[in-house]
Parts: sequence; C-alpha cells; structure tokens
Amino acid sequence: MAIRMPRALLLLLALVACGAITRAQKLSLTPPMGWNDWAHYQCGFTGQTILDNAQALAKSGLAARGYNTVTIDDCWMLKDRDAKGDLQVDPARFPSGMKPIADAVHALGLHFGIYEDGGATTCGGFAGSGVQKGGAPDHFAQDARLFASWGVDYLKLDGCNVELSAGSKLDTYRWVYDTQQKAIKASGRPMVFSESAPAYFENTPEWYDVLTWVRLDGQLWREGTDMGNFNSRRPDTSRFPNVLWNFTYNLPLARFQRPGNWNDPDFIISGDPGMTLPESRTQMALWAMMSAPLILSSDVAKLSPEAIDIIGNKAVIAVDQDTLGRAATLVRRTPTTDLLLKPLHNGDYAVALLNRSEATTSIDIKPAELGLRPTCKLDAQNLWTAAHTPTLTADIGPHDTEIWRIHSTCGAPTRTGVIAMTLPRGQHTMDGYVRCLSAEGTIAPCSGAPAESWTITPQGALQSGNKCLAASATGTTLQACSNTKPQHWTYTLAGNLKNAASEACLSTDADNKLTTQPCGHNLPNQIWSLPSDLHVQPSKLH
Repeated sequence: MAIRMPRALLLLLALVACGAITRAQKLSLTPPMGWNDWAHYQCGFTGQTILDNAQALAKSGLAARGYNTVTIDDCWMLKDRDAKGDLQVDPARFPSGMKPIADAVHALGLHFGIYEDGGATTCGGFAGSGVQKGGAPDHFAQDARLFASWGVDYLKLDGCNVELSAGSKLDTYRWVYDTQQKAIKASGRPMVFSESAPAYFENTPEWYDVLTWVRLDGQLWREGTDMGNFNSRRPDTSRFPNVLWNFTYNLPLARFQRPGNWNDPDFIISGDPGMTLPESRTQMALWAMMSAPLILSSDVAKLSPEAIDIIGNKAVIAVDQDTLGRAATLVRRTPTTDLLLKPLHNGDYAVALLNRSEATTSIDIKPAELGLRPTCKLDAQNLWTAAHTPTLTADIGPHDTEIWRIHSTCGAPTRTGVIAMTLPRGQHTMDGYVRCLSAEGTIAPCSGAPAESWTITPQGALQSGNKCLAASATGTTLQACSNTKPQHWTYTLAGNLKNAASEACLSTDADNKLTTQPCGHNLPNQIWSLPSDLHVQPSKLH
C-alpha cells in the first residue's frame, strides 16, 4: 500500500536532497522550542535552578509538547579563563561543573544549550569568546570544542562588547558570526546556532544587510528589544507592552525566514508574573502566527494549570510548528485590532484577531476580508475552545487574541492585506513603527480603512479595488488595471518595490506622500512589508 506524505514534507525532503537547504538549516526545520533562564532569573540562578526547570518541563508535559531544549544564559562563567585559556564554570553556581548538568538534562530526554558572547566580555561582564581588548586572539574554536565536550546542542551567541576591527562594524560582526559557525562545524558536534547580531543594528540601514547573511550561519536570530524581565520586587508590573512591541517589530520581517531559518522576537513569558491569562494567550497566538521560536523563560514549576494549558495547547503549537514555515500576513490593522492570516502545509489557514484595547470588541470576519470569495463556506475551529463553527465571530476581551484554523473548498485566497512601511529611528510611537499605505497615496497610522487593503496580483500589480498603482512621470498614480509595465512591481529581499518600467523604487517624500525615486541602499523611505505570497514554495524567501 502506498504511503502518502504531506506535500510540504515532500518539498522539504527534495530541498534537502538538492542542497537548497543547508546542513545548518536541517537542525531546525521548524522553529526551535525550549526554555531559557534569563527573562525570569537573569543572573539569579544555580545549577539546581536549571535542573528544577528541566524536571518541571518533563513533569508538566511541556517537554512532550516540544519544549525540548534547556538553555543557560549569561553569568554561568567566571570573568577570567584558566591557565590553558579555557572558560571556567562558576563553582558557586555549579559546584560539580557543567557536564553533570548537561548529562542530567540529556537524561530527561531534553537538549542542552549554553550562552556565550562574540565580544571580549559578555553583556554581564564575564569571559567572552571574541577578540580581547588590545587585540588578543579570540577563543571561538577553543570554546566550541569545550561546549562539544559537555554535550551542548544549542549555542546562543550574543554581541556585546565586540572589539571593532579596522573594518566596519558590519564587517566585524559578520566575521564574528561566520567564525563561530565554522568553529561549531569544526567541533564535530551539531549545534543549533542562535545569533544576536541583528539586535545590534536595529533601526540602522545596516540592519537589513545583517538580516541577509545571518541565515547563512545560524538557524535563528534575535529581533526587537529584550523581553521584559521578571522583577521580584515589583512582580505585578505589566510586561505586555514589551510583547506587543516585539510582535509589531518582528511581523514585517517575514520575508527573511524560511524552514531552517527563523526570526526570533524573544522569549515566551506567557503565564509568568506580569502577564494575565488573556495576555498569555495573545503572546502564544501571535508567536505561532509568526512561526517564531517558542522559548519559555519562566519558573516552570510555578506556572498555573491554566498557563500550562495555554503554552501547551497542541493546536496552537501545531500552527507554530507547521512545516510550511510561513509567517502570517497582516490583513488589517486598526487602532485597536490586528487581523492575521497564515497558510498551513495541508491547505488550511490560521486566522488570528488581536485586541490591543482595554475594552471587549465584537468581531465578524468575512471570507472576502481574507481574500476568499464572499460566498466561501468555512469550517473554523477555535483553537482555544476546540469548537467548530461556520463563521469567524467572537467577543474578544481586552488584550486577548482569538485564533482559528480554517478549512474551505474555495481554493487559496488572493494575496491581500496591508502594505506597510517601517519608520526610521526617532519616529517610533507606542503602537510600534509601522505605517500603512493608503490608496489615497499617503503613508499614515493604520486605520483599517478599505483604502489600506491591497491585493498583490501574480503579475506583480498592487491593486486597490479595481485600480492598480502605476509609476508615472510625476511619481505614482492609481489607474484602471491594464497589466502594463508601469503597473508591475518587483519585491526584493531588501524590501524594495522596484517598478518594471522606470526601474525606480516606490518611496515616500518628506511629507509622507507616495512617489518614486532612484533605488538606494536600505533607505528607510523605500522599505516595505507586503502580504505573503500564499503560492510560494517553502524555499523562496519573498
């Protein structure tokens, strides 16, 4: 009897066979999951803290749901190396050394991860792997061999205190992460490589350059700010604004990820102090819709049963871990809500509606809003309640998010949603830094108006209603769709929309009006985020 394999899995196997997916990417064909101590404990941990949380992952059933890597963050080492140049484990935290901790984690059926830094010292001031002050040699190869001897499966490399070479900061950081990747390979032990490089270039033109090369070295890379840390002196301080900020920051970067390479908006703090249960549902739903790594940072043993149900929800985890590996499209953004759509490998779609406001909102999402035929019939499963309904209706409480898995026989939706621009440093507000393109030819705070809904046609036209955006002698114009070159735009990995006729890039001027200008290098007024192409194979980036 023939065995039928999911189409997405067959594509992934073909990509691996032909070399389109690298050896490094094969370590994490779905977003990594696990636990890290930092956001809850910072430097206030011991080896027993690590083991207690590893055991709690197993006992709670979260390990069986995929949270299978236990990573120790900064502060585990001393500030000085030994006479041989090896890192020294802090004996006060780890009296028996590090290998027994790794062995105990492995004995639970889990993977073991460690933190280091590509600079002279870590962010906490401990011994780093990078070039030392005064030009003393780096320790990347030596440290990778040490980590391999301990049984490390996952390495997080931060980027504090990097000694800049005679070249640019960009060149120095690329050398650091390239060198670390080569050291991991030479160690003989495969390790998932988490890179913090982009975080040191955010809101600069070089940021997008970093995002184009980090995928060649590692499997995931940090975006956004550090997740708000738990403060034992003020445990009820809300950490939800940080969650929303990192979500807003990460969502427009979908074009940079693919199976084996993941944008990382930082830790899951759902269920930890400072997060209500609705806020915890929101973070899990949004991270799942973005195909983001699910790396808990909490006191796992103290998570409530309700929190365990949220972060251990099999159906939501399945959306995150879907083998297609696509991030969601922002279909609509209003001052209080975000509507997201994500394709899944079997032809289903995930839909999520975030309520950022302080009041309950009633929603009724129509198929046409998602790019489906208005008469399309849906089978929608609410992933929090498991209930099936033919409609996407709900009353969503403050700071909560509903998430559904929908199935229809109407075929794939059109490529419909928001065309957004990321604002440069200095123009950020509390709602993030994303502004929506309106068919009226302006960039403004997103309102959810019909003029902010665009369909990207297979030919590359930007269509609003029955009109298409075209390049003209004076900039841009909205005209009847005619499938001509001035109406065709090519979307690049850098985020540019390049016109097929003029070869100029879609831009904004000083008054936030739409125009075209010669394409520059990572100019903030030329970088756009588009709705996802629902027909793209997993190997394509954009």
